[in-house]
Formats: sequence, structure tokens, C-alpha cells
Amino acid sequence: MSSAFKLTLRHISFDQMLFWASLFGIIALGIINIISKNRIKLKKLSRKDYLSSAVMGLFNPFLYYIVLFKAYELLEAQIAGTLNYFWPIALVLLSIPFLGQRIKTMSIIAIFISFIGLVVISTQGDFQQLKIINPLGVILAVGSAFFWAIYWILNMKDKREETGKILLNLCFGFVYILIYILLVHRNIEIPSSKAFPGVIYIGLFEMSITFVVWLKALQYSSDTAKVSNLVYLSPFIALFIIRYAVGEQIHLTTVIGLAIIITGIVVQQISSQKQTKKINETA
Repeated sequence: MSSAFKLTLRHISFDQMLFWASLFGIIALGIINIISKNRIKLKKLSRKDYLSSAVMGLFNPFLYYIVLFKAYELLEAQIAGTLNYFWPIALVLLSIPFLGQRIKTMSIIAIFISFIGLVVISTQGDFQQLKIINPLGVILAVGSAFFWAIYWILNMKDKREETGKILLNLCFGFVYILIYILLVHRNIEIPSSKAFPGVIYIGLFEMSITFVVWLKALQYSSDTAKVSNLVYLSPFIALFIIRYAVGEQIHLTTVIGLAIIITGIVVQQISSQKQTKKINETA
């Protein structure tokens, strides 16, 4: 996806890209919902359901992607994508005020480790001057991780069927994006022939079909932890694709920083699993 973002942004602005990708995402999820056994029935939804989707759609796709895509416009794909991978740590930080969770010593260590990874990537290893390569881009990339974490917390509290919920969230987000586009640009740009394949691809595989495939993977797996751990392969595979699809020279500091961030995430997961095991044993 990092490669798709960067290649498409060569031919269309970040916000127009989001508009069209969201539209194609809605079309894809709409078709999936129509053929699904558990299709969403709008007439049976409560006012609370609509309000929940209105709030969730504000964070994803609107705030999350508009901030993330702008970060990709300002930074190299390898840097923007890797910094965004900070979201599991952001989730831990936001769980304190939103979920009332107490932060453990291991969690503090995990946050510190991942923060070191962020510093390595954002400064490209220049520790003497600590000069950030593109301050705004770095802030946006890390900020998008926090927006995603907020969305994830809201999603955990919402017990509705996932596919229909994601579709409704996306519809509300699309409305926000449309309002933003009309206020900022006053018009909607038709993507060029070079941008169209990118926005379709992003809409299908970033905003719609992938969610359904991931939910099915968790549903059919006998061990969700093992399936979830496969996610750690994605950023390294992404760097390989970025190198040959986008043509970026992968920096050693990006690889090192990514490895450090993932180390922090793994430490956090181990801590969470131990805590869950203790709770289960006590119960």
C-alpha cells in the first residue's frame, strides 16, 4: 500500500486521492454487503448505530487517511509507512485515558524502545544534531497512528457486525471528505488515466476488501495470535516493494528503526499476554 500511495500521489493530490479511493471502497463493500448473509439493514439500525458510525467515520477514513496521505506526500514512502507503524504503541498510550487501563513497567519499556525507533527513522540516524528530516511530515505520520488507535478503541467498544459497520463508517467518512473537498478546492477533480488505477486499487485493497479478508482469516484461524503475528512481516515486505516499485533507495536507518519499533511492539504484546494469563489463572 505504501508503494500504491506514493505512485498514485505523483498524479493526484492527497485529498482528491482519498475522495476517489473512498468512493471505490464504498462500492466494493456495498457489493460484498449485498451478497453477504448478514447484510446491513439500514431500517433496523438505531439512532445510536448511526451516531457511532458518524463518530468512527470521522476518525477513519477521514482524519486518519487525510493526515496519512499528506504525510506520504511530504515524506518518502519508506519513512511515512514505517512511522505509521507506531499505532500499536499509540493504542497503549490512549488506552490509559479512554479505557482506564493502568500502564505496566513493561509497557513503559516498550514505548521507550519504539520511541527510539521513531527517532532513528525521523532523524535518519543524525543523533548529534537531532535534525528531523521533515518535521511536518513526521508529525503527520505519527499523528495518523494516534487517529488509527482512537478508531481501534471505538471499534472495540462497538459490537455490531463488522462488514456492515465498516461500510456505514466509510459512508459517513466519505461525506466528511466530500465537504472538505468542496470547502478547500471548490471542485472535484476527475483522476487522470495514470491516477485512476491507483485510486481504484487503494479503494479496493486498503479500504474495503482487505478488511473482510482479515476478518475471515481471524474467524477461520484456531490461533488468532499466530495469524496476528504475521502482520510483522508486512512492513519488511513493503520496504522490498518500495525499493523496486517506487524506486526509493532503502536507508539502513529505516530498516534499523523499523526493527526497533517492532521490538517495542513485541515487548508490549508479551506483557499483555502475561497479564491476560494471570487474569485467567486468577479467575
